[in-house]
Amino acid sequence: MRRRGEPGGEEPAVTGSREWHLVRRPAGWPTDDDVALVEVDIPDPGAGELLVHNTVMSVEPYMRGRMSAVASYVEPYALGAPMQGHAVGEVVASGVSAIPVGRHVVHRAGWREYALVAAADVEPVDVEPVDTTGFPDSTYLGALGITGMTAYVGLRHVAACTPGETVFVSAAAGAVGATVGQIAKVMGCRVIGSAGSEEKVRFLTEDLGFDAAFSYRDQPVRASLSAALAQLDTDGLDVYFDNVGGEQLEAAIRVMRPFGRIALCGAISTYNATEPVPGPRNLLLMIWRRLRMAGFLVGDHADQRAAFTGDMSRWLREGAVRSVETVVHGGIEAAWPTFLAMLRGDNVGKMIVCLDQSAGNESDH
Repeated sequence: MRRRGEPGGEEPAVTGSREWHLVRRPAGWPTDDDVALVEVDIPDPGAGELLVHNTVMSVEPYMRGRMSAVASYVEPYALGAPMQGHAVGEVVASGVSAIPVGRHVVHRAGWREYALVAAADVEPVDVEPVDTTGFPDSTYLGALGITGMTAYVGLRHVAACTPGETVFVSAAAGAVGATVGQIAKVMGCRVIGSAGSEEKVRFLTEDLGFDAAFSYRDQPVRASLSAALAQLDTDGLDVYFDNVGGEQLEAAIRVMRPFGRIALCGAISTYNATEPVPGPRNLLLMIWRRLRMAGFLVGDHADQRAAFTGDMSRWLREGAVRSVETVVHGGIEAAWPTFLAMLRGDNVGKMIVCLDQSAGNESDH
């Protein structure tokens, strides 16, 4: 296959790739029997298409929902077909003059080594007019990618957070949560985070500068959150950014100040449940305190993309925000075990699978 647009003539042919297929819908926790690593043929790109060699891909909590048959805001994964997810890769063959060989692009055909994609479905990492060059590929999946924009939109626009407010973030050591907390600190807010271990709690306070943090495993969340508020000498929350649902959502509602706002981003505590999960039992407080709770999808906020890219690239260059990542090497074989590790909460920040040894940040987080 000719690497079109690149000097030097013919390169070794790319004839095959490996990709992860969903072969059975999980019941409860996913297992190795639910997927298969499959070898496939790779055709040359036609007009309007690109062949991309993926360098990094991410695994996300929402992917668990797509493995079920029930449709939500996004279609379920098809059985016997490659799964999808965000990835960054290098164009190795191009049928589009505007995106030449060698360009790095973000797209949604992860879970595979090579991806044949329509040019209309990719985004070059060097977005103009903002200078977003010079970052590792993994950053375009993390702080400068869908993760960062989710945090930015949810905190600043859905929750309408303002400087000086008190913010609580659940799953704060996760990809979105760690970014939310850092943005809130940039805004001059007081930030409380919850996480699943004492090691993660220390990371939030010592490395990311959270004002208080606690492990939701130590005691009832209600008690831990009250203690964190007392530590900050404040009587309640103005904003809760919810990545978990369940007990943590109920505990946050209990201590919201009048006219507080709750942004519903995820509910990871329910994703592997096999029975209906009870909702918060104190919703009456939302009436008494005139609270506002809103779910959101980042895709509905494309109008914020330019502002987000400008702010986040500046914060990253200034060191005010870090792209927090756990990078796993091992190629495509590591993708499924890494997904299971993410569901267990083994990651700090964005869970990245490095498919190319030259990609990804140097440290884990």
